[in-house]
Amino acid sequence: MPVRKGAPALLSAGTLCAALLLTGCASPTAPVPAPARTTAPASGDGRPHPAPPAAGANRLASAPVPVPRLPGVGPGTQALVPDGSTQALVVTGATEDSNTSTATLYRRDPARGWIEAAGPWRAHNALQGWTSDHTAGDLRSPIGVFRIGDAGGRLPDPGTRLPYDEDELFDISGTGFLGEPLEGSFDHVIAIDYNRVPGRSPLDKERPLGDEKGGGVWIHVDHGGPTQACIALDQEALRELLRALDPAAEPVVVMGPVRELAE
Repeated sequence: MPVRKGAPALLSAGTLCAALLLTGCASPTAPVPAPARTTAPASGDGRPHPAPPAAGANRLASAPVPVPRLPGVGPGTQALVPDGSTQALVVTGATEDSNTSTATLYRRDPARGWIEAAGPWRAHNALQGWTSDHTAGDLRSPIGVFRIGDAGGRLPDPGTRLPYDEDELFDISGTGFLGEPLEGSFDHVIAIDYNRVPGRSPLDKERPLGDEKGGGVWIHVDHGGPTQACIALDQEALRELLRALDPAAEPVVVMGPVRELAE
């Protein structure tokens, strides 16, 4: 899935012109227009004909209006969401440099469009924020729309429909950028299809774009601080997300700062 590039265009402020209201301009001898007819002409028996129905009156006033785009997502970003995707995890940061974000899962309803399915959840992203040109070690999370379809972790499958690889190799130790312990961060993970081969365990290390473009970008358990490039959710939120995701819905993650995603 391609990464969206380019800084958002700044919108110039439009000039609002106030209309000048002129009063007392009519001639005192000008004829006064007849009031508009409010009832239909009378029939032969003196009773008024029923007024014709207003245009569109036969439509259901309560019919839902489909939401064509994900909330907070502009037309350029929405165009990158595959037509077959009916689940989308939207992860937004306040600015390009923020390392905290908000994640919300949406589903596409045939009648109502995109509606909230789970969340919102507090999240962490990379220490230095976001980038549209991610490279290994830049400490920024890639901006874009990416498929999510493979999961795994050190702990057993919590009930997801995604392929799940339980493996002790997901064990991790050490400390994060704030000195917080990293233990348990990979108890559950979801691989983001950035520079990886879909359909394999998140542990797979093949990098189709080359090692210099980074890889191993996951959604994993939040350890209480910024990440290298991943998205991190509280453990219970991540378990809820894992149980909600459906491979048949072709789920994607839409991730980046608010201004970028609004393009």
